[in-house]
Amino acid sequence: MSESRQGYKRHGSRYKARRRAVDILFEAESRDVDPVAIIEDRHTLSKAIEPVVAPVAEYTEAIINGVAIELDTIDALLSEHIADTWVLDRLPSVDRAVLRVACWEMIYNPDVPVTTAVVEAVEIASQYSTDNASAYINATLDGMANRIDELRERASNPNGKAAVESQNPGDPSDDEDTPVAPWDDSLEDDRA
Repeated sequence: MSESRQGYKRHGSRYKARRRAVDILFEAESRDVDPVAIIEDRHTLSKAIEPVVAPVAEYTEAIINGVAIELDTIDALLSEHIADTWVLDRLPSVDRAVLRVACWEMIYNPDVPVTTAVVEAVEIASQYSTDNASAYINATLDGMANRIDELRERASNPNGKAAVESQNPGDPSDDEDTPVAPWDDSLEDDRA
């Protein structure tokens, strides 16, 4: 085997679709546009006489549409599993895109093994983000993988958790268990 091929890893079409989905989600957030609109633009541009972009793979489109539809639930689940000192909105946008793609696959696409979603997200993060991102993303997704059945149930019945929480409205003991980021002093007066 030649030296140039020693580190080579063959990636299948689903990996490439995931990577393109991360690209599109990142672009959508950077430009503040709907990712589904980007997909529509790509379809139009790929059908031109002299196409300037490659056609969007069917699986990439499925991921983008799925993330767009379930974004609120995905972000809520991710927010629960990131480190106590971080907030999802403060993560780099490329890391959010990687986490959203993996979370959608883990929760909403039973055809993809959970392990595959985690491993490929970590690999994409190692290519696209900082040196520390892949370990952080791995820890977050691994925590979710350990509770995957519960998370899938909650995602399929989003009102179930809210109904349980509303049984004790205004219960101050619920707030005391909620971790507060070190820079968040909004609850300081209430907890003193």
